[in-house]
Amino acid sequence: MSSSLDKLRALTSRLEEKLEEKETISETIPKEKKVSPKEEKVSPKEVIEKPLKTISVTKRNDSSEDVRANNIVRVKVLYEKLKIFEKSPNFDNIFVYKAMNLSGIGLKEDDFGEVREGKYIQIIAITYEPDKNGKKKAKNISLGYFGKAETLEATLKNEIIEFVLRWRYEKAFQNLEHYKDLIERVETPLDTLF
Repeated sequence: MSSSLDKLRALTSRLEEKLEEKETISETIPKEKKVSPKEEKVSPKEVIEKPLKTISVTKRNDSSEDVRANNIVRVKVLYEKLKIFEKSPNFDNIFVYKAMNLSGIGLKEDDFGEVREGKYIQIIAITYEPDKNGKKKAKNISLGYFGKAETLEATLKNEIIEFVLRWRYEKAFQNLEHYKDLIERVETPLDTLF
């Protein structure tokens, strides 16, 4: 369990570093009118077509609700852009999956973002379904197929990685809510921390 928690912390740390990099980059770009999907009513298609530098970046001191809201907006944008809707038409249903992974691109600390030559790039959702004996068995579902590793463009690779990481980030928020609800149901002495 601590290994999974350490991995989640490492991924969160890297995501925060990337957000800081984007923030720094957006501050060095000549002043343009910055657009935030939260400020204006903008369709996901318009957000996709705008260059990244014109999208405002979440500040580090925002509340977790703001971070989560911004994350889910970006997940929806990537959901449309990567055409995940073709395999999972209802956006909310993508969070029913137990896990999500990539084939053909490394997400571990030692090979993060490395494309595996000769492999096919896919976003894989993992669910558990009962087999004929009623025993739960893992089932992999392809949510997106992006061809051979050698033909993958760098921008598309980054968006695929970002989608999976942001999906995991939202899933972590949902798991935290679940455990928070369970803790609230337990009678706790008044001298506990939470």
